[in-house]
Amino acid sequence: MPPEKKKPVVRKPVVRKTSQSKSPQRKKKVTPVSVGLKVAIAGLLLILLSPFYYGYILNGFVSTWRWMRDWGQDPNYRTYESFNIKIPRKYSIHGIDVSYYQGKINWPLVKEMKEDEVKISFAFIKATEGLLQVDPYFQRNWREAPKAGIVCGAYHFFRPKKSGKAQAKFFLQVVHIEKGDLPPVVDIETLDGVSPLRMRLELSDFLTYVEMKTKVRPIIYTGLKFYEDYLEDKLDEYPLWIAHYYQPKLRLAEGKWKFWQHSDKAKINGIGHVVDFNAFSGDSTKLAGMLVK
Repeated sequence: MPPEKKKPVVRKPVVRKTSQSKSPQRKKKVTPVSVGLKVAIAGLLLILLSPFYYGYILNGFVSTWRWMRDWGQDPNYRTYESFNIKIPRKYSIHGIDVSYYQGKINWPLVKEMKEDEVKISFAFIKATEGLLQVDPYFQRNWREAPKAGIVCGAYHFFRPKKSGKAQAKFFLQVVHIEKGDLPPVVDIETLDGVSPLRMRLELSDFLTYVEMKTKVRPIIYTGLKFYEDYLEDKLDEYPLWIAHYYQPKLRLAEGKWKFWQHSDKAKINGIGHVVDFNAFSGDSTKLAGMLVK
């Protein structure tokens, strides 16, 4: 049989796609920012960066936050975070009292410290105790605190078992009281095993001698309970400095006292240990009237 003839292969033409065959991409439309929105953004930036914002709006926010934080507290006895204690708001003149316990003090930092209107205006500094003890930091504190602009007074820790007059002589040998100082202070906190009558006799001798030599009436410092038990209606001619802690009000008529030690746990810039904190019963004019002339 004759061979079978093969059918010719027909090739289809290849169609090549050109760049023109690609579907065109759609361009995104950019919406222009309106003029009003631009003005609003610029105005907001000006407010945020202006002194007006930080000096008024921000202060208002801080005040509102403080008011909310203090909700439920006695408004006249609120916590001051810088000092870490509650402070009676009624008083405008505040101070501290220090001894060797506070160590080396940076008095300029003490003077600079301030929260709201609360700042350190005065300091009582321990000088002596009994008949022999001189506070090791007294001379430094007595010299450096006035340099920083703090009004100072010196105090003696009284020992009723010892002669009051002898203690007064010892105190005045160490402390040289000058014009502009606060009156000297006698700190009486314990009977030391003697009778209340003996304590008062020796204390009276101390006060009389110091006043005679300095021409300044000394201040008596004591705790409220000690005052009520042994000193109330006694030695009333002397100014009082009373210790009564963590209370919104001193349980003693204001006309009877000049200084109130209301906390022993204050934190003060420049001092490494907690400090006693005090309020003065009066304004700056009255405090100036107490200073040594």
